[in-house]
Amino acid sequence: MKQKLIAFFAAGMLLSSLQSFGQTSYLDVLLNGVNTNFNYGNANSSLKNYKKSVFGAQAGVSFQAGITPNFSLVPELYFMMKGGKLLANNPVTNNETTVRLYTAELPVLARFHLGRAYLNAGPAIAYDFGGNNKLANSSKAISFQNGTAGFKRFDASVQVGGGYEFPFKQKRVALDIRYCYGVTNISYDREIYNRSLIVSIHFSRAWKTNPLAKNKL
Repeated sequence: MKQKLIAFFAAGMLLSSLQSFGQTSYLDVLLNGVNTNFNYGNANSSLKNYKKSVFGAQAGVSFQAGITPNFSLVPELYFMMKGGKLLANNPVTNNETTVRLYTAELPVLARFHLGRAYLNAGPAIAYDFGGNNKLANSSKAISFQNGTAGFKRFDASVQVGGGYEFPFKQKRVALDIRYCYGVTNISYDREIYNRSLIVSIHFSRAWKTNPLAKNKL
């Protein structure tokens, strides 16, 4: 009898841990640090030992629109600092260079819930509204004109990752880890693609009733 009670209790704990949170909606304020870098296309392998990531910031909002117990749509809008660094004496330039881009980004993610864990995947579009290029000890604004050292303003990427939700009274705490893979060449005179890793913590309460939600059958 004791073994049956233990087995029943263990099964209950397992079912509780598998509870889905997808139908709930949340509005989160994002304020995170991000680690970004550049991929240089065909020249990336020769620059591998000279590349360094740069630390930036992300600030904006994220909305989880719960649709079913196991699926949500997650649109976001945020400001983000991206960029990359090359050490001195690299194959491209003799000087150390650091590029920073100031970007507004809009991803729309599909979120699949696996109990308290979830997986994210989806496209994102971005607009670079400013930036600077630090070369040795001097810095100048980035040009967004078609020419030498010019950058393109629009960017597209794919974001993939996952997270885990910790229920806390009527609120939640969620740890989200995401990799952003740029698919658009953002340079006019060579190959440069954005890469970034975002680690964020969401602390929020449930949003009002979501009209997209579907009732459980």
